[in-house]
Amino acid sequence: MQLTLYTDYSLRTLIYLGAVKRSATIAEIAGSFGISRNHLSKVANHLVHLGLVHSMQGKGGGLNLAVPPDEVRIGDVVRKVEPHFHLVECFNREEDTCPITPACGLKHVLAEAEVAFMTTLNRYTLQDMLDGGDGMLGLLKDYKQSE
Repeated sequence: MQLTLYTDYSLRTLIYLGAVKRSATIAEIAGSFGISRNHLSKVANHLVHLGLVHSMQGKGGGLNLAVPPDEVRIGDVVRKVEPHFHLVECFNREEDTCPITPACGLKHVLAEAEVAFMTTLNRYTLQDMLDGGDGMLGLLKDYKQSE
């Protein structure tokens, strides 16, 4: 299974905001991770729409967490931002052209694996990702300085 870059950037944005514990701009976050500011802008807007992030306009504005980190379940974030979990073609009924779908047991095995994957992700919160955050901040700062 591979999550989209959109989901990756969503999680990185939440981790960054939780780690810095202050408002941060899209340019700052994008620069720290070396990712596209334009792409991150779309991600940030979606996180605002989901109620996970606040956005403040103007001087001194930026993004900050709208929810305490210990209330943000990683699996819930992935479910909300990942467009689908079509691990294989037969997961998408409208586009399934596989001739063995009616008799194939693989779909059920992969569906079970998906449930286990999401169950594992939901055992963790954003706060769990931030434990030991001083080391993380150092890495982000060092990355930003090396640009």
